[in-house]
Amino acid sequence: MSTPQADRAPRTARLERTTSESRILVELDVDGTGRHEISTGVGFYDHMLTAFARHALVDLTVRAEGDTWIDAHHTVEDTAIVLGQAIRQALGDKSGTRRFGDATVPLDEALVQAVVDISGRPYCVHTGEPEGQQYVQLGGSGVSYLGSLTKHVFETIAFHGHLALHVRVLAGREPHHIVETQFKAFARAFRDAVALDPRETGVPSTKGTL
Repeated sequence: MSTPQADRAPRTARLERTTSESRILVELDVDGTGRHEISTGVGFYDHMLTAFARHALVDLTVRAEGDTWIDAHHTVEDTAIVLGQAIRQALGDKSGTRRFGDATVPLDEALVQAVVDISGRPYCVHTGEPEGQQYVQLGGSGVSYLGSLTKHVFETIAFHGHLALHVRVLAGREPHHIVETQFKAFARAFRDAVALDPRETGVPSTKGTL
């Protein structure tokens, strides 16, 4: 006998967005294995999106071309816009999901808690980064990733993905670790929130919609 979850459509999305500042392609499979193909022209951001895909167990392709001769901002922001939109599209009506996810993740001295509600109501609370983190330049010989972009990425994904997202940096000293732990914590919380619950037969809301 089939179940509602067995009969569900694939939770996938493919979106493109082109502006005068960037050209972005995102392909997302929420029920993936962590396969990833990431190329944004911003090496550190590629590293973060790779960590998200791997620890959320989503299959993620990102191809971005942007005006990185100015700086990384437009490319990073526009990629986050399209990723958020892809999340929203792929999740559909969210029936059968756990809805909520909560993860606390360490990386050496850094510790971050992320909580996700795929609520349909965009909201982001981002706290706890040490003073000066927003001014840190991260990256090798290529285009730098400015520390202030991290909060902006999560705000943008939450807004366009219609997620309620809380990210709290509880500890951290090394700037790379502080950012990477946030992406990993978000990934694990997201993975739990979108997981299918065999006991849930409908939309997990008293309103009947998310």
